[in-house]
Amino acid sequence: MRSGFTELLRGLLDRPLASYYLLLSSSALLLTIGLVMVFSATMVESYEATGSAFAVILQQVIWAVVGLVCFWIAQRLPARTYRGVSRPLLVVSMILGLVLVVMSIRQKQQEASGVDEGLATDQLWIHLGPVQFQPAEIAKFALLLWAADSLVRLGPRIASWRDLAIPMFPIAGALMIIIGYADLGTMLIIVAMFIGLLWASGVPLRILGVLFAIALAGSALLIAFEGYRMERIISFSRPEDFADTWGYQAIQGYYAIADGGWFGVGLGESRQKWEWLPNGHNDFIFALIAEELGVVGCLVILALYGVLVYTGFRIARRSDDPFRALVAAGVTIWLAGQAFINIGGVLGLIPMTGVPLPFISDGGTALVVVLAAVGMLAGFARAEPDAAQALRARNPSRLVRLLWAPLPPAPRSETDSETSQSSPTTRKT
Repeated sequence: MRSGFTELLRGLLDRPLASYYLLLSSSALLLTIGLVMVFSATMVESYEATGSAFAVILQQVIWAVVGLVCFWIAQRLPARTYRGVSRPLLVVSMILGLVLVVMSIRQKQQEASGVDEGLATDQLWIHLGPVQFQPAEIAKFALLLWAADSLVRLGPRIASWRDLAIPMFPIAGALMIIIGYADLGTMLIIVAMFIGLLWASGVPLRILGVLFAIALAGSALLIAFEGYRMERIISFSRPEDFADTWGYQAIQGYYAIADGGWFGVGLGESRQKWEWLPNGHNDFIFALIAEELGVVGCLVILALYGVLVYTGFRIARRSDDPFRALVAAGVTIWLAGQAFINIGGVLGLIPMTGVPLPFISDGGTALVVVLAAVGMLAGFARAEPDAAQALRARNPSRLVRLLWAPLPPAPRSETDSETSQSSPTTRKT
């Protein structure tokens, strides 16, 4: 029985487009669960504030539609396009980060003087009229593409500290400091993703060890720079001693988890969302999932993240292009690290840093960027050698290519063979 199931699973995973369908299914299920849980978490406060229980979820659905459009566009773009836009996108993200820092200072001056200039920030978001966005989310994507492109260009020189450090480390370090000034949690995700990219590219362990030590020292300085971060860490170990301040949210989250038991109190039946649990729709949405769906529901979500992580590394391993392999590994480390930091904070395993749960937490910029990154990963899954051969053998109609995705590039061996037959004197650059 077990042998038969194993053979069946192995047969399914050996199919050419297995990575693509695993990615689509796990992402779609996580997105659907996220929309349902955001509606459940916000219906009470939304009705109290606007008279409609659907006000917040409609905004999230709109962002989801925007994200799906970005997914569709991202899976259609070739790797050379991502390499081409990596540097401009990095510059834009750094400028936006600096704007956020400057506007944080100006915001305090406006509040002191009573002057409203129409451009505001609350440390993490930039507001332009009715639209708000989070530069830190864009910075993740930008650094991922730029670092992967730079590592591929360096090639075997990544073993040299000097060749690797200039200009990669100063630029990456500056971006991390800019983001970490206002958002330490996102900075930690970026650090994990950056070190993971270096490891995946084959950078020697001695260099990774030095970078890890520098990252720890920098994180300690950023924690010391803002007193509330130290208070969060202290309250993490003894939340009951800080029940009226930083420990309140953690305690209410524990109540929600305890109330859920194995099977939960029922979808939509949460008690903690009745203004007991702060940010239950965002940072602590996993606690509400535990309350309404129980341990079983939490295990389903963890299993879906497990499938997503497995698929991301599978795409990285099976890619025949170094850039696609590194980016796939980086996206996977990013999503896995962010999910671990969020869930670990809610469960009390690590201090809470306030990062959203990918696909599930309420938030427009985060959802759009994650869906765009997964769309890029889907395009890379279609470009796996076996998948590319299968898709090109099917030869889908022009309408299908237009409405969904163009054919992926031919595998390298096939491309090299065609090139040598048609033009033997042409040298690839």
